[in-house]
Amino acid sequence: MSAAQNLFDPELYRDVRLPFEQARSMPPWCYTSAEFFGREVDRIFRRVWNFAGRADEVPKSGDYFTLDMFGESIIIVRGRDHVVRAFANTCRHRGTRLLKGRGNCRVISCPYHSWAFALDGALLGAPDMDRTPGFRKEDYPLLAVHLEEWAGFLFVALSDDVPPIDDYLGNIKDKFAPYRFEDMVCVRRRSYEIEGNWKLFVENAMEDYHTATVHRQSIGVQNTVQEDTTGEWDAIHMESDSTIAVLPEDDTTLPHIEGLTGRPANGTYFTVIYPQTFFGTTQDCMWWLQSLPHAPDRTTVVIGSCFPASTVARPDFEEQVAKYYLRWDKSLPEDNAITEEQHAGLRSAFARPGPLCWREPVVHALDNWVLDRVLD
Repeated sequence: MSAAQNLFDPELYRDVRLPFEQARSMPPWCYTSAEFFGREVDRIFRRVWNFAGRADEVPKSGDYFTLDMFGESIIIVRGRDHVVRAFANTCRHRGTRLLKGRGNCRVISCPYHSWAFALDGALLGAPDMDRTPGFRKEDYPLLAVHLEEWAGFLFVALSDDVPPIDDYLGNIKDKFAPYRFEDMVCVRRRSYEIEGNWKLFVENAMEDYHTATVHRQSIGVQNTVQEDTTGEWDAIHMESDSTIAVLPEDDTTLPHIEGLTGRPANGTYFTVIYPQTFFGTTQDCMWWLQSLPHAPDRTTVVIGSCFPASTVARPDFEEQVAKYYLRWDKSLPEDNAITEEQHAGLRSAFARPGPLCWREPVVHALDNWVLDRVLD
């Protein structure tokens, strides 16, 4: 691409827009350019529902965690009325960030000038502001962020102009109802910082072409077929008689989810909820991955591991779940490492788009989902 060309000229992406069998991958600058990343932030992440986490991560009044991506920070907190809410993580006085990480608090207190906010966002106290003409505490609550819950999963939207969450998720709610996600417990979260683009990580998660190479020492070969979907998600399905959430040489005594039938009972779904969330759903558990973008080459990857509450209550759970952690702790760093290597290669002046393999249909779908939103 010459310096004079418009980065968002649709002509630059004709080969990506071709039918899957003839298409090529996206140009390297889609992963390395700060300008392209900025357009993604403005036209995608600020205009869609973004997965935030699980409601069971904040089980008690005052429990909170922060969600940080592309320079924004959101507080997710459970109120005294047990309602989970989301707020912009910025003080209404002079903008100081209020909370970090996760924890429990009785009030949300600013570390700069001690303005104090209730768990429902109301301003409770503002020291020495009584001499400021016209100041009223009720005029300065925390700024609310749209939050919706589906089956225990929390989603936030930073814009008023978003579709209803039911429309956004489409038929995923019906397709995955047999798993009863709302009855699950998130038993562990783990975060990784990677030097790579968020799309590369999601693309990798949604194709089985790499598994024979990248995961040859862990999960090995996988064969999947694309699922029919409506709404802002795509999925591939892998047939298997039992869980794939442990390494091939391990077995487990943890039971299958009660009531699973059909395709859920006969394999595993690998799912992307656009733009950046991955679900792995198998017969006895599910795990989710967040790909939280901070810059074109900097992403936080979070994995959460969920099991039915009845499974977690079993006396052998701690012994058995160690096998699942071993599988995730082995395979996910392999994915992180190859994402970094791919990003490093795309920085080369010699990098060019390449043809797609028949094993990569959702890579094509994801690329075009992005281009539908960022191009002029």
